[in-house]
Amino acid sequence: MTKFSDLKLDPKVLSAVADAGYETPTPIQADAIPPALEGKDVLGIAQTGTGKTASFTLPMLTLLRRGRARARMPRSLVLCPTRELAAQVAENFDLYAKNTKLTRALLIGGVSFGEQDKLIDKGVDVLIATPGRLLDHFERGKLILTDVKIMVVDEADRMLDMGFIPDIERIFQLTPFTRQTLFFSATMAPEIERITNTFLHAPVRVEVARQATTGANITQKLVQITPERRDQTAKTKRELLRALIEAEGEACTNAIIFCNRKVDVDIVAKSLQKYGFDAAPIHGDLEQSQRTRTLESFRDGGLKLLIASDVAARGLDVPAVSHVFNYDLPMHAEDYVHRIGRTGRAGRKGAAISISTPSDEKYLQGIESLIESEIPRAEPPEGFALSEGAKTAPQKRDDSKGGRSRGGRSRDGGSRSSRGPRPPRESKKIDQQDNAATTPIAQTPAPEPAPAQASAPAPEQAAPVKPEAKPANERDDNRRSRGGRNNRRDSDRGNSVVGMGDHMPDFLTRSFRTSKPDTASEVETEDSTES
Repeated sequence: MTKFSDLKLDPKVLSAVADAGYETPTPIQADAIPPALEGKDVLGIAQTGTGKTASFTLPMLTLLRRGRARARMPRSLVLCPTRELAAQVAENFDLYAKNTKLTRALLIGGVSFGEQDKLIDKGVDVLIATPGRLLDHFERGKLILTDVKIMVVDEADRMLDMGFIPDIERIFQLTPFTRQTLFFSATMAPEIERITNTFLHAPVRVEVARQATTGANITQKLVQITPERRDQTAKTKRELLRALIEAEGEACTNAIIFCNRKVDVDIVAKSLQKYGFDAAPIHGDLEQSQRTRTLESFRDGGLKLLIASDVAARGLDVPAVSHVFNYDLPMHAEDYVHRIGRTGRAGRKGAAISISTPSDEKYLQGIESLIESEIPRAEPPEGFALSEGAKTAPQKRDDSKGGRSRGGRSRDGGSRSSRGPRPPRESKKIDQQDNAATTPIAQTPAPEPAPAQASAPAPEQAAPVKPEAKPANERDDNRRSRGGRNNRRDSDRGNSVVGMGDHMPDFLTRSFRTSKPDTASEVETEDSTES
């Protein structure tokens, strides 16, 4: 059996490996380290949790033992898709390089540029970075990549999923043509294969497991559930998740719960906290300091349940994770392999439990097609029953309020719920028009018109005459009246235009007011007047 002492590593590096408690390399390490030490390009394909980080960290430290870094010109470069994975690579470097004088710098978001600039200006042997922050430093003129001798791309398929491939291609072009490239990925999508054919020179292909296979020491289960109502799907899944965690009992020492969306990560975390579970969220929208504290607490055993988006699905090395729960089935089939790879690491047993609803059918088919096996089905925990909140019947349509039951809008674009009751039906309008044709226009009798002057020309006959003034005592009564605005309106409605005789147009008899009527009776009167 191959041991680390057989791999021709630097004695100082071997000493650090022995201090860490490692004696036998994993298959990917045993196959990738020898050609890397020979200066060849390496294309490593292995599932997550197989020790890929040490596969490039150990030969890098051995190759860089001679030489000295210059200011702003790193000697090697490691690209990682996420901040957490980059920080983990930095920890591995510190672990294996403790007996050497090699230096490193970590360039990730969430940290001030000033602190990172100070490290770069001193000169570093190993630069570990995410693509975005690396290009930020380069565009600011703080970084020169022409002295890079070894370039590592870790979790290349995750780079593809996160849209970093254009950045990776640009970084490749900024580094020397004579560099050595170590390229690692769990899967080989066509785009990844194109990049390897373009930028790698006669690489040694190391594949220790079939692409996208799951660990044999991971017990997988799929619990399918059909919610009674579509809008209660999320609530039903949260109740089932709590039941699954409780059903595992003491076997679930800690767990990572994966959600597809960041907003669901926060909701699930708050829901578990509400019911007494020790849970905390981690996703890309949180501050880097909070993400670091949460992850450290989970690694140290202070936190039991870590609710995460796919930012934590790749490369996070927490050796003793007992369970992985897929609250949502991943939309990309490859992510299923990486998610459940967070458990069952370093030869330990692990369990992966997924929740599925009818809407996840296409995702489930993609996953089973990728891993070329069917995920074993399991029943919900014994005694599991939905709460009354998840069984609440949908609200019935209330036709009395008018409008559609789904908050429809009226034909003129306004919301029916905010516009009050509907106007009278057409039949009622027709009746009002018929009544208006047989009844006087004004409700109060109009005084007899003054005799028209026969000698006046026709145009002058159409000129309006001021309404007859009210008696002084009537004006005083109205002024002293406390009946309010309605009483004043009633008195005003009684004033009619007089003096026009039979030639007076109907519209001149209308009463103009500056405010809308308050009562329904006034609305009906006005409608009949208009007709």
